[in-house]
This record gives sequence, structure tokens and C-alpha cells, in this order.
Amino acid sequence: MCYTAGVTDLNAHQFAIEIARIAHDHKSEDVVALDLREISKVMDYTIIATGTSDRQMRSVADTIVQYGKKVGQKPYGKCGFEGGTWIVIDFVDVVFHIFAKPYRDYYDLELLWGDAPHLSWLRSESA
Repeated sequence: MCYTAGVTDLNAHQFAIEIARIAHDHKSEDVVALDLREISKVMDYTIIATGTSDRQMRSVADTIVQYGKKVGQKPYGKCGFEGGTWIVIDFVDVVFHIFAKPYRDYYDLELLWGDAPHLSWLRSESA
């Protein structure tokens, strides 16, 4: 587990799930949330998504930044907003990536973190 000024373990888990849901709700494709607590010393969770356009990618990223601020999680760093190919938002314990399709295929972060358990983030039908 990362010992930082970031979210606590339980809150980081829920924060990661909410980020995945926001990305999905804002029309991102192939959203994956990975639990890296046993694999990485850099972060506890990562969310990876594919954007449908540079405008959509920026909109999702902006919404996630606003949500983070609303729940007391100011991003430690963010980059890629101007490029439209890969946007990263680092909340210390949770890192969000959204790629344009060709770049997601090329960098293949799921392969890099292939041993990581996937988080279940989809809402139930009754929710």
C-alpha cells in the first residue's frame, strides 16, 4: 500500500470505482479498473479507458478532476489535456488513464499490469 497524503485504503478503493463509473457514464469505452496494491509501490489502483474523441477525453478528465476536488482529492498531477492521445490524472493512490484507441493498443497497460486483479465497478441493475 502507498503511504502518502492520498486517500486511505478503503476510500481509495471506492474512489477508483467511482472514477471508473464516471468514465463509463461519459461514454468511455473498455473501462478497466485494476487493484495494484500487491504489485506496485507507486499506486494502489489504476483505471484505464478508451476515449472516442479528444473532446470526449478532455470532458471525462475534467469531470473526474471536478469529482476528485468535490470529495477532497485534488490531483497531484495531470497531463495530456492538450494532446488528445493520452490523458493521465494522478491522485497519488489512484491513477486514471484515458487513451485514444491506437495509443491504448500500442501502450497496452493491461499487459503491463496483467497480474493485477480487476475491480468490479459496474452498478447492479437494482442500483
